[in-house]
Amino acid sequence: MKRIAAVTVGRSDFGIFRPVFRAVEKHPDLQLVIIAAGAHLVPDFGGTIREIEQEGFEIAERVEMLLAGDSPGSIARSMGLGAIGFSRAYEHLNPDVLLLLGDRFEMHSAAVSAVPFNLPLAHIHGGEVTSGAIDDALRHSITKLSHLHFVSTEKYAARLAQMGEEEWRISVT
Repeated sequence: MKRIAAVTVGRSDFGIFRPVFRAVEKHPDLQLVIIAAGAHLVPDFGGTIREIEQEGFEIAERVEMLLAGDSPGSIARSMGLGAIGFSRAYEHLNPDVLLLLGDRFEMHSAAVSAVPFNLPLAHIHGGEVTSGAIDDALRHSITKLSHLHFVSTEKYAARLAQMGEEEWRISVT
């Protein structure tokens, strides 16, 4: 049985992940392990961890990482705390594959922390563009760290191929 660890950091990615989580749970050769982090764990952001639990999903690990504020220093320190927390989660869970989505700095911490573990990364929503934000740098960095790419359009698949990603690793889904 392959252990698929999925990182969810907020309501926005959980909504996209929900059907993927259900499909993984139904597959007889896969085990879903959910790592919740970021805004899910902050009451001021709605305590959305409850939504995951109300859907019947078990949370295997919680990574507390967000510091107050959105200054560059707060974000950088939060990323560092995330790296520490995700590395502990990977040691404990020992997943076979890590599933990530998007471009949040919390996801970037999860991706970077997986590298020393030689943990294969599967990334959803690579190749997209968000002009004028740090999101592009984070998303493209996650792409370059990833082994499998699940993009939403042919245009994004072409962008990943231009970035040097092997076409057999890219799926339009």
